[in-house]
Amino acid sequence: MNSIADIWQVVLERLHGELSETTINTWFDEIKSVDLQEKTFVIVCPSEFKRNMISSRYAGHIQEALRDIFSEDISIRLVSGEEEEKKQKSVSLFELDDYTFDTFVVGECNKLAHAAARAVADGASAHYNPLFIYGDSGLGKTHLIYAISHQFRKRMPNAKIVYIKGDEFLNEFIRLVRSNRGEEFRAKYRDADLLLVDDVQFVAGKEQSQNEFFHTFNTLYESGKQIVLTSDRQPSEMTLLDDRLRTRFEMGLQADVQAPDYETRIAIIKNKAIQRGFVIDDKSADYIARNVTANVRQIEGVVNMINAQRELTKKNMSDEEIEVIVRNAVQKNNEAIPTPDAIIAEVARFYGYNEADIRGPSRTRKHVNARNIAMYLIRNITGLSTIEIGKIFGRDHSTAVHSLDQVDARLKTDPSYSQVIKDITLNINYKG
Repeated sequence: MNSIADIWQVVLERLHGELSETTINTWFDEIKSVDLQEKTFVIVCPSEFKRNMISSRYAGHIQEALRDIFSEDISIRLVSGEEEEKKQKSVSLFELDDYTFDTFVVGECNKLAHAAARAVADGASAHYNPLFIYGDSGLGKTHLIYAISHQFRKRMPNAKIVYIKGDEFLNEFIRLVRSNRGEEFRAKYRDADLLLVDDVQFVAGKEQSQNEFFHTFNTLYESGKQIVLTSDRQPSEMTLLDDRLRTRFEMGLQADVQAPDYETRIAIIKNKAIQRGFVIDDKSADYIARNVTANVRQIEGVVNMINAQRELTKKNMSDEEIEVIVRNAVQKNNEAIPTPDAIIAEVARFYGYNEADIRGPSRTRKHVNARNIAMYLIRNITGLSTIEIGKIFGRDHSTAVHSLDQVDARLKTDPSYSQVIKDITLNINYKG
């Protein structure tokens, strides 16, 4: 299933280059790929309506993306959620065997984080509360947080375990509070025996949600409940984080994960292949390890592609075929530049504004500031011209130039403004 899920992520990346962000969010937000049968890619849609709409409008786009990935025609079958529920029970992510301590490859890059995670899962140390694991995207933080949950559940079968991503915490808080269901929200998190928050950096910068998180943290901590947080940076580097929260994030144990060294990459490659039922020889493992160096997620993606090709062709891949897959994967990774839509969406999320306020005609000072930053980041991240940037915002070339000049001038005199742009950039790259 994980290899198929990774293929779907690649398909989505291709669709982002062809379809608007609104289209992606409307029709593909709740979709998950579920199976690869012979040469048929099976996709579950949340409803009959979405299945019919995707089938009539976007099936060709999906098949085109699959053809690019596999270099041959792959048919697709769209299944509604109702149909799928009749066939199988949904499986909790915490029950998946792929995300346990047994499948986590330990090296110098992650030794402390792994040891601390094991201690927390086994209840061996009350001093690691909270456990704060930090490092760049794709290095195994989420694997560790799932492994903690898996082991904690074995030790305490009736424990209430709550997992949430930082941006989802924000969205859920806003949704339930607006519908006068704040107590329901608080009960969900404050009654937990183990609270796991992935990508907690997204909580920073929002006063109400930070205040809610602060009280949730205190309630759990004072009750002796375990808290585990992951982030792409240390608490000290979260400039928009409330000082009260920063102090609490730092009061337990901070453990970093770094990019794996060569030996660890070799072990990860061989381990991931065995999990998927095949063996990679030493020559191919060496080639992958020397060329795929960014993170564990990229390594896993290559292994998944090799496995998918192996299953489709019903034969083991040759060294030469594996080298082609690696070259394509590395090239695609280098080309994965965030889109202007994604950049605008993150600026809007960061400030808590609607995207329409940033794109539209509003001359409110706060919206102009956010719009200037969005233009600046689009120019620096994507390299688009000021003419193209102006068109994105319904403005002319001179307006875009003026906005960029304003940002450049302020960056020279305002360190806090520089940090804001750095934080937004990190968030954009982290999501990408």
